[in-house]
Amino acid sequence: MRNRLARMTRMMALASLAGWLLPAGAQDVHVRVSPDVKTGIAGTTEFPTIQMALDHHPFASKDAHGKPGRVYIEIAPGVYHERIIVTRNHANVTLVGIGKSPADVVITNSLNAKQAGGTFLTATAEIDGDGFEADNLTFANTAGNTGQAVAAAVRSDRAVFKNCRFLGYQDTLFADYGRQYYVHSYIEGAVDFLFGNAAAVFDRTEIHAIGPGYLTAQSRTSPAQSTGYVILNSTVTSGIPAGAPRNTISLGRPWRPFARVIYIHTELPANVIPQGWSPWNNRDKTPLADYAEFHSKGPGANPAARIAWSHQLTKSQAAQFLPRVFLAGTDHWDPAAAAAQLP
Repeated sequence: MRNRLARMTRMMALASLAGWLLPAGAQDVHVRVSPDVKTGIAGTTEFPTIQMALDHHPFASKDAHGKPGRVYIEIAPGVYHERIIVTRNHANVTLVGIGKSPADVVITNSLNAKQAGGTFLTATAEIDGDGFEADNLTFANTAGNTGQAVAAAVRSDRAVFKNCRFLGYQDTLFADYGRQYYVHSYIEGAVDFLFGNAAAVFDRTEIHAIGPGYLTAQSRTSPAQSTGYVILNSTVTSGIPAGAPRNTISLGRPWRPFARVIYIHTELPANVIPQGWSPWNNRDKTPLADYAEFHSKGPGANPAARIAWSHQLTKSQAAQFLPRVFLAGTDHWDPAAAAAQLP
């Protein structure tokens, strides 16, 4: 009897040790941000500012296979006058606006390049951690027509933005690195307000021009790069005042020699220039950019008048730019599935 009890005790101890050594399932972390929170310290779950939550949230755990959990930062309605940075070591962070619409949670600042000392120091939100997600909120730079002023700079691979707004004038959204997916969103500006060298798809998104200028300034530097912007099933709209000259919006100009921008099944307004696209400067008569359209719609769709160094895609060519193909990568990422899991 005594020996059997001893064996049972040893077995229970070994089972307890095994349970301690083997990781459990990945554990997500949920923290809250609200103006009514008066303090916040490391390891707690309520904070008065978004940056404090990003700096001090508990980290999610990994499961037995090494798959990490996710940190959900749930933001109460309000206007948050702050600049935020999601650093490289903070992967798999999700910002969720807890409001009825993305206008209820606004992250805003007003730096322009002259004030900050350069374009890349102006961003209201700098997002570097991979696997970043945002849902139901607004990123804004209110510097206005004062030069370069970035609302969001995104250098995150497998980034998803769903039901978000990006507000600015020049250089609103710096989509610069990694694979990025924007869906059911709204982006406004006037000059080069989608720029950078990410592989990015803008799906069912409104791109709103508030002044004459260029919608995109993509910056692919080599034809071997798998980067570019795809504007898919979207709508380009114009808020240019009545009485302003027609033909004032360009679909894009190449910030770097091999810029790539593709419009697929997208509605274009009447004041898109007939040529569609522009060179970066008057000296560059035949840019090497990969600029293309497939079944553009609306009064601004004018394939017969497009500039000679752009082209129209075939159906099979256009299929290569759909999100599940263009953004798949070697890990077979499915951005639409990732977006569907957001609230």
